Amino acid sequence: MMTIIWLLILLVGATIAGLVWFTWKTKRQVETAVPPRGQFIEISTGQLHYVDKGHGPAIVMIHGLGAQLGNFDYALVDALSSTHRCIAIDRPGMGYSDRPDDAPANPRAQAAYVAEAIDKLGLDRPLIVGHSLGGAIAVCLARDFPQKTRGLALLAPLTRGGDAPSPAFASLGIKSDMMRKALAWTLATPLGMRNVDMVFNLVFGPDPVPRDYSTRGGGLLGLRPGSFFNTSRDYVSSMADIKWMRASYGELQVPMAVLYGEDDRILSVETQGRKLVADHPEIALDVIPGGHMLPLTHPGACVDFIRRNDPGL
Repeated sequence: MMTIIWLLILLVGATIAGLVWFTWKTKRQVETAVPPRGQFIEISTGQLHYVDKGHGPAIVMIHGLGAQLGNFDYALVDALSSTHRCIAIDRPGMGYSDRPDDAPANPRAQAAYVAEAIDKLGLDRPLIVGHSLGGAIAVCLARDFPQKTRGLALLAPLTRGGDAPSPAFASLGIKSDMMRKALAWTLATPLGMRNVDMVFNLVFGPDPVPRDYSTRGGGLLGLRPGSFFNTSRDYVSSMADIKWMRASYGELQVPMAVLYGEDDRILSVETQGRKLVADHPEIALDVIPGGHMLPLTHPGACVDFIRRNDPGL
């Protein structure tokens, strides 16, 4: 009997070791395929990775859940750099930006990290472009640091809650950091590979996924264990400030505009867009055909929307 128990223990140990080795190997391969392509500054969470291109009124771009700056420098940064200085950041904990495991991950805390970056870069009231969760962070930035922005141009943003959680995020609702770390270094990477088509169908659909999204768009970086760990923390913390946000829109000191895809499968244009502007008609809403990943799938519409809603032009 003891022999069988020891064999089972060895089998479990070997399986865990194999998963850790596979995750480590995948992490190294991903970082070789998609290395950092920007610059680094130091803020309270550690090094912050960003790209900075163009001249003119500044724009700071904040990506969404589980993403990184590739969502913006895939197409938007180059297109906007003829009229603006465009800064796209890896939010702390994502891409190649640091974040301690115990650093707060709620939208208001993340807005404070962005405010640090704005100060560190010496930016004068940039326009804030936020996508998805980055839209919630942008709203928190405008409320808590109104002197640091001249306006908000938000792409498929989380604005008020009320949507059912998407199946694309089913694996993220983990409350324990220890469990997050264990899953990040064992099952998260192989399961992420197995489920990629299902997740992309929800996140991008009905629009097609750009063929080079994995490398040029940085999508492969989501397979790293640190990405899973911090994405889970961001997801669990994402609704922490929603009630405060909903009560704050009437007090915004800068203009706000929202662009949504009619067919978004992650966040509802009805809940996050139309109900928002029904309560706050001073907020502008544009709706176009398309899904959730507008910066990658409809860059032309995003560029036009951002320029039209920049009070600095």
